[in-house]
Amino acid sequence: MASLVKKIISTAKAPAALGPYSQAVLVDRTMYIAGQIGIEPSTGQLVSGGAKEEAKQALKNMGEILKAAGCDYGNVFKTNFPARAAYQVAALPKGARVEIEAIAIQGPLQDASA
Repeated sequence: MASLVKKIISTAKAPAALGPYSQAVLVDRTMYIAGQIGIEPSTGQLVSGGAKEEAKQALKNMGEILKAAGCDYGNVFKTNFPARAAYQVAALPKGARVEIEAIAIQGPLQDASA
């Protein structure tokens, strides 16, 4: 049985993971992007302006992680806004209001015909 390759994806253009996490992990061609919050990478601080601005920054951060793996938003096939972000089952780091995580496939994707 062939073994799968696991690679840690990291970039200085997105905030470092808070805690014992990686920004993303690539297993074979599947990339699991850890939950991103609206932290400005250059300051390490949460952006101001509420949930909308935090979501924009979280998506920018995610875009930089995708780029680090040779991908873009077109490679993303699943995103998740964890329930704790909406219902506060547990508080998010730094008092963030929004967290976005994603799964992407590395490499070219082609839609199958029905």
